[in-house]
Amino acid sequence: MTDLKTKRRSLTDRTNTAIEQALASGRVRPKSALLFVGPAVIAAIAYVDPGNYATNIQAGAGYGYTLLWVVLFANLVAMLFQALSAKLGIVTGRNLAEVCRDEFSKPVVILLWIVSEIAAMATDLAEFLGGAIGLALLFNMPLMAGMGVTAVVTYGILLFERRGFRPMELIIGSMIGVIGLCYIIELFIAPVAWGEATTGLFRPAIPDATALAIAVGIIGATVMPHAVYLHSGLTQHRVAVKNETERRRVLRFSNIEVVAALAVAGVVNMAMVMMAAGAFHKGHSEVAEIETAYHMLTPLLGGAAAAVFLISLIASGISSSVVGTMAGQMIMQGFVGFRIPIWLRRLITMLPAFVVVALGVNATQALVVSQIILSIALPVPMISLVIFTRNRKIMGEYANGRLVGALAILAAIAVLSLNFVLLAQTFGVPIPGLAAG
Repeated sequence: MTDLKTKRRSLTDRTNTAIEQALASGRVRPKSALLFVGPAVIAAIAYVDPGNYATNIQAGAGYGYTLLWVVLFANLVAMLFQALSAKLGIVTGRNLAEVCRDEFSKPVVILLWIVSEIAAMATDLAEFLGGAIGLALLFNMPLMAGMGVTAVVTYGILLFERRGFRPMELIIGSMIGVIGLCYIIELFIAPVAWGEATTGLFRPAIPDATALAIAVGIIGATVMPHAVYLHSGLTQHRVAVKNETERRRVLRFSNIEVVAALAVAGVVNMAMVMMAAGAFHKGHSEVAEIETAYHMLTPLLGGAAAAVFLISLIASGISSSVVGTMAGQMIMQGFVGFRIPIWLRRLITMLPAFVVVALGVNATQALVVSQIILSIALPVPMISLVIFTRNRKIMGEYANGRLVGALAILAAIAVLSLNFVLLAQTFGVPIPGLAAG
């Protein structure tokens, strides 16, 4: 009878019990360490979403391997801020939006909520469009039909959230596995110049104003506002710690998971740029759209490369759209304490994508613009996170040390500076030392 009851318990319940036993024993073996894997995996899908495809294709096709260093920089910043976000949730039991609501004045909270909601909509525009584009190209259907299929599939996956955190973690983790496998295959097919790629990875350069716009887009597509918010929400109640020893152990595993999950996402992003550089830069540098890239891959690298590209894009679009909806719901609830049905949230966030398609706007260009919007909105959660995680009244003994605090501040300043330069460029203010694109 006991065995039957155990079998009937949900996967999340069994995971919770196993985590409690591992923490209580004081010995977390490699196998049981996998129980702590999940939050960073879900957050990591934001780093390989269709917005990354759009910016990475433009970077690789237009500038070869020159902008690879931007991908590396963005990934290192992402690791730092996702780790801080996870720590905030584990230590305080509150997510970032909730801490903002508790610590800031009401006018500031409303302003932050509005900016964050705009960022969430820009996020979902990229993710929803990406999945729809992939389905439309792979199955030769109208883009509107692809969007309809994407809407149904993402809503179906979102229903698994009712069963607790573990099923969703496994579903999103499987999607990342599919994307990663697809790009391992692409690297074997595309003619990558590894020497040039190594140089581009470690030698910073911004050739012209267009490269700057793409670089900021890469940062916006990699270090994403909704992922910074979401990670704290994923960790705040996931593990019930009984003492500070257990909390420190959970934090250690969280940091390891963040580095591992985002390292995988970073490698996938670099592979995207290298594939585009190898396939398009010499002779087809004008390729700047996902649809064009797909059609060009078949004659250049063969039908298999094109099919693998679309499969990875569909997996990316569907999974990241699911995660984006989860983040949007958490942002709204955290800032204003208001929760709406998941189907309504899904409907609201996908409306901009339908409007873009109905108006005939270039889908890939809309993806790139959405990533620039995200980069401009990014300082809001970044600055908030820096303020809170260095505050001993909030974090206690877990407040950032001098080194971590300094790195977080420098990273935030770097992103803010890039945004300022991009805005100046957008309004026609000449940037000294930067050639026109």
